[in-house]
Amino acid sequence: MKFEAITIKDIARALGLSVSTVSKALRGSHEISEETKKHVLAYAAEHHYKPNPIAQSLKRGRSKSIGVIVCNIDNNFFSAVINGIESVARQKDYNVIITQSQESSEREITNSEHLSSRSVDGLIISLSAETKNVDHLIKLHEKGLPMVFFDRITDEIATHKVIADNYKGAYEGTRHLLEQGFRRIAHITSSPSISITTERLEGYNKALSENGLSPFPGHIQYCLHGGMIADELEQAIDRLFQSAQPPDAIFTASDRITIGTLAVLNKRGIKIPQQVAIAGFSNFSSPELFCPPLTTVRQPAFEMGKTATELLLQLIEGKHKPASFEKKVLPTELVIRESSKKR
Repeated sequence: MKFEAITIKDIARALGLSVSTVSKALRGSHEISEETKKHVLAYAAEHHYKPNPIAQSLKRGRSKSIGVIVCNIDNNFFSAVINGIESVARQKDYNVIITQSQESSEREITNSEHLSSRSVDGLIISLSAETKNVDHLIKLHEKGLPMVFFDRITDEIATHKVIADNYKGAYEGTRHLLEQGFRRIAHITSSPSISITTERLEGYNKALSENGLSPFPGHIQYCLHGGMIADELEQAIDRLFQSAQPPDAIFTASDRITIGTLAVLNKRGIKIPQQVAIAGFSNFSSPELFCPPLTTVRQPAFEMGKTATELLLQLIEGKHKPASFEKKVLPTELVIRESSKKR
């Protein structure tokens, strides 16, 4: 059954008024008597009249909507980013249309095309784990669609970008494990094609090299879908413990991988941190509720969403193209808990 919203023409027909009179009454124009305004507004409220956003967008040249593409809404990090996005958009009367790539480049392409066809005013995007080619986004950008990248970014498009300090977060997390006396520190990370993987791997390697160490063979494991596929993560952990030098600690590079690794180790009866310590990136709201409580590198996810939206609205509402674009790097925070305590 098709829902048909009431229109200004319907109100005008029902009240025996002209469309122009009804339109002016709804806008509170001084040209219309108070009695007519009251009559029109009462009828509109009774019949749940809402202004047509498409018609309004045609008048003002904007849809007042922002498109968002993330890998998964149920990821704690991305849900916090979305809250940040909506906090700014709501204040500016922008609607937010959220889509998920599910770590698929094909879905990312489909979502970006769908959002642009709906005439969003701009796009906020974090690239999928499968995305190696950003031609689909380059085309939209060249056509004039404002966009801002966050978290997983590309250098192929000149625009604003917002990231966490991935290098420092990984460096501090790995250094903490070293300070606790662990030496065979493995690293489970996401697809090698995305920016956060490179930045976090560099921080991990730097902390090891400062202590005269390098990763043992097989101690860097990639989950091409960021831990979204349980078997993929379990196989990575199997490879670590089947290696000639099983790890005594694991540093994990994303929210889903961190929580998933803890779950797999607990399921297999591996004592944490007595047999293997764990620390990693995670924005889970209550990591202290895990057993044991998780040592985490927290990203300012809400602030990343706010900042990305503020920068996008500057592009949308600015009269001139900016002379240069910003790459905002927001600080991370290492929170030490029981999962990485000293032996």
